[in-house]
Amino acid sequence: MLRIQQLKVPVQHTGQELEDKMIKTLRIRPGDLLRYEIIKRSLDARRKKLEYVYVIDVEVKKEQAVLKQCPAQISRAARVRYEFPHPGKEKLLHRPVIIGTGPAGLFCGLMLARAGYAPILLERGQCAAERAGAVERFWRLGILDPQSNVQFGEGGAGTFSDGKLNTLVKDPAGRNRKVLKLFVEAGAPEEILYEKTPHLGTDLLIGIVSHIREEIQSLGGEVRFGCHMTDLKLEKGAVRGVFYRSRSDTDGQDRFLETDQLVLAIGHSARDTFAMLKERNVPMQAKAFAVGVRIEHLQEMINQNQYGKEYPDILPAASYKVTRKTECGRGVYSFCMCPGGYVVNASSEKGALAVNGMSYQARDGRNANSAMIVTVTPEDYGGTDVLAGVEFQRKLERAAYRLGGGKIPVQLFRDFCQNTSSSALGDIEPSVRGTYILSNVREIFPQELSSALEEGIRGCDFLIPGFAREDTVLSGVESRTSSPVRILRNDMLESEIAGLYPCGEGAGYAGGITSAAMDGLKIAEAIAKKYAPWYDNS
Repeated sequence: MLRIQQLKVPVQHTGQELEDKMIKTLRIRPGDLLRYEIIKRSLDARRKKLEYVYVIDVEVKKEQAVLKQCPAQISRAARVRYEFPHPGKEKLLHRPVIIGTGPAGLFCGLMLARAGYAPILLERGQCAAERAGAVERFWRLGILDPQSNVQFGEGGAGTFSDGKLNTLVKDPAGRNRKVLKLFVEAGAPEEILYEKTPHLGTDLLIGIVSHIREEIQSLGGEVRFGCHMTDLKLEKGAVRGVFYRSRSDTDGQDRFLETDQLVLAIGHSARDTFAMLKERNVPMQAKAFAVGVRIEHLQEMINQNQYGKEYPDILPAASYKVTRKTECGRGVYSFCMCPGGYVVNASSEKGALAVNGMSYQARDGRNANSAMIVTVTPEDYGGTDVLAGVEFQRKLERAAYRLGGGKIPVQLFRDFCQNTSSSALGDIEPSVRGTYILSNVREIFPQELSSALEEGIRGCDFLIPGFAREDTVLSGVESRTSSPVRILRNDMLESEIAGLYPCGEGAGYAGGITSAAMDGLKIAEAIAKKYAPWYDNS
């Protein structure tokens, strides 16, 4: 196979025009092109000359001759093929248990199930379909289920997000592409395999994660919903089992599940679990994360800025990525940008309020939104306690809840700068899932952070004219950007407590859907390298 780099065609091209460009670039006759596969497609909008840029692998007749005569953009295709390891020899005494069914837990469970390890997955929330109903009721009526919400339940927090699948994680083992292929096998569109910034909207993710769970079950694995881990059983520095409480039980008693291999894919909002792990002396450390606001603009303004005023309507809703450094040295940057999306009430604790961004697959909402956030470190939020970051998040979320009376506090940027409550909207009407109220969002934050946000947003107006317009809508608080702790693990991916595998975003080893799923694959590999499949032992 040969690889063509930097193959540029106008955005309004046909499949035949793409083939013609390949044939011309390869300097071959049409019949010499045997087959091709798109590896990557990105949009080049620099100078508003709109082109798609492709990386394509091709199979041609007389490959050596073509390679010799072609320009520098042609090379041998070098693919990394993902390989799941051969199973180890040690006998499993009990089935592996995975806590959490976000992308880390689901993909770990799927790979173990395919390899014959019959994992048991415990999830405190509901299955995706029931969870979606609970979330819609919360947004409509304000009745929060602390165990099944935007943060907890099948699919994890990423199910109610923009569903981005791109990652900056280095990937010499081919896990990234493997994750994308697994998504496609579960019903995702094939273009996620080559789009530079692939995404899956909430409407698609609900069905996809359900499909993955059904495959796990069909292969002998189990997924138990409404099962909240409450404690660990540890003996002689090793895991011996997990205690959990089932939602279906009325006696309030814990159940016990014996296991020697426990995967903690608990998500970044499992604060009660972090507290329990601290009590059990599981090694953890506080880590940096970021907090801020959601910022909304008209999507049309973003489109025109990114594509030019006369852009073709076949283009998707445009995205952006901006960053500024303040005079005091703090970085302010956009995060989890949602083209044509919605700001959502993403709370998981009573008396506290957090927001996030979400998009459907079509990304056809009238507004663009993203988080505008400032990094905070243990030095910022003070204290030596490993859970000090959790308490800092809670402090902000409780302030947001009080400010809005349980509704999402919303403010115009002009009023944020003046430190006064908004009394009316401008041309931008908030696109919100949940209810909102005009407030003074600035009151949520310490002065240093609110000043940094103001300065950073003003600075971004030089990058995207209109970014800091007076009627830009801010809402708060965006506090769940990543886990505030890291659950330590060694080179074998285990905690110093034998058999305990911290995994994914909640454990501090991922930063999105794809990287969390990739980490799930790594943990499955670690278990498989050491142990023989469960069905070989039984």
